[in-house]
Amino acid sequence: MASRRTPPLAILLPPSEGKAEGGHAPRWKTSAGTFGKALGARRAEVVAAIDKAKGGDATLLGVNGKHLARAQESNRALVGAPTLPAHARYTGVVWEHLSPSTLSASSRTRAADSIVVVSGLLGVVGFADAVPDYRLKMGASLAPLGKLSTWWRPSLSDALNEWADGRFVIDLLPGEHRAAWIPSTDDFAGMVSVSFVEKSGKVAGHDAKAAKGMLARYLVESSGDVEKALREWKHPRFRLTW
Repeated sequence: MASRRTPPLAILLPPSEGKAEGGHAPRWKTSAGTFGKALGARRAEVVAAIDKAKGGDATLLGVNGKHLARAQESNRALVGAPTLPAHARYTGVVWEHLSPSTLSASSRTRAADSIVVVSGLLGVVGFADAVPDYRLKMGASLAPLGKLSTWWRPSLSDALNEWADGRFVIDLLPGEHRAAWIPSTDDFAGMVSVSFVEKSGKVAGHDAKAAKGMLARYLVESSGDVEKALREWKHPRFRLTW
């Protein structure tokens, strides 16, 4: 009897507010990357709205002082900006504990095939896709588009669902980013939306970010049955529910 083929993974992660500065070629364009063909026109609309807002103010961007100045400078020069791969651009807690730079070659290849990021600027972007320095939350309201999670939802859902067709989807998104996507679950090999729960039974919040990165790393380093891998994952503080 032939063994059942393990479906490819789709791991959905949030971006991070913290980002590495600088970059190099290729210079960014809205049509770049895994989802550039599907979402390039929509990205261009976001860029135009940011330009009209002069890069955004403290209310839109959620920062002040030198962080605001950096964000405005980056946001005003997105098209043609130097880039880094998404896995190098994002530097927040999730990404620190995923630690892409320390993955083995085979695990890095699997991560590049399976990890995508839901983003206020980009809609969806692949793990190894070129990303400029920017700041824009998915939950922000950007005139004239409105709340970005709502505005992105139709096109983002179409693009992400098409890419995830036949994959086993692991949803590690926070609510802000999950609101931008309507999953087409009938087309997936399977799907779990993972929550991290304290041993007391309380659903974890910000403190689970590190665990989320650790879980994503565990999954790209694992092979075989995904749900079995999830059941076997251990953390000293959290357990998983889905």
